[in-house]
Amino acid sequence: MAVPDHSIDPKILSSAKEEFLTKGYVDVSLREVCKKAGVTTGALYNRFKGKEALFAALIEPTLQALESISESMENYNYEYLEKNEVQKMWDMSESRLVGIIEFFYEHYDGLRLLLCCSEGSTYSNFLDDFVSKNTKQTMKFIDATMEKGVTSERIDEEELHMLLTAYWATLLEPIVHDFPKEKALLHSKMVAKFFNWQAVLGF
Repeated sequence: MAVPDHSIDPKILSSAKEEFLTKGYVDVSLREVCKKAGVTTGALYNRFKGKEALFAALIEPTLQALESISESMENYNYEYLEKNEVQKMWDMSESRLVGIIEFFYEHYDGLRLLLCCSEGSTYSNFLDDFVSKNTKQTMKFIDATMEKGVTSERIDEEELHMLLTAYWATLLEPIVHDFPKEKALLHSKMVAKFFNWQAVLGF
């Protein structure tokens, strides 16, 4: 059995990323992607079913990284709940936000694709989907804190969704506006001053 030739995959993905970042999902032509990659359209379709699959291949590493860090943060939260140190989890210190910004800039191109170039694809509601999942996780955690008597307040889920939308949107704005990382880190200092989650959640 012949071994599939994957040597041209990086060329296709590199060309596709450049095209999607420059033109956005809707205006990208797969023929142009192939032309710039120096491959035939047949070669592309042998690897990707179409534009959606090609776009998905580009953003999948970023989505996986987001899922991984989300799971890590969730585990971290419950560990601190068990230690009765809930306040530390929601500490909006500069060092905590610096870590988030560093993570974002490690996945800069993937986030740019999702936030700025995905209109017309199935990922066009990325931020709202991300916030909705984060809201569900946070509400579940709040219920756990109430069971342990850490807090007696329960924020309305819709209110929390709006606040988390504002929080994540402002943290991601430097990506949207193509800020250098240094400027994004300065921005995070303002975010640290602005959000007081302990007060919002009653911790």
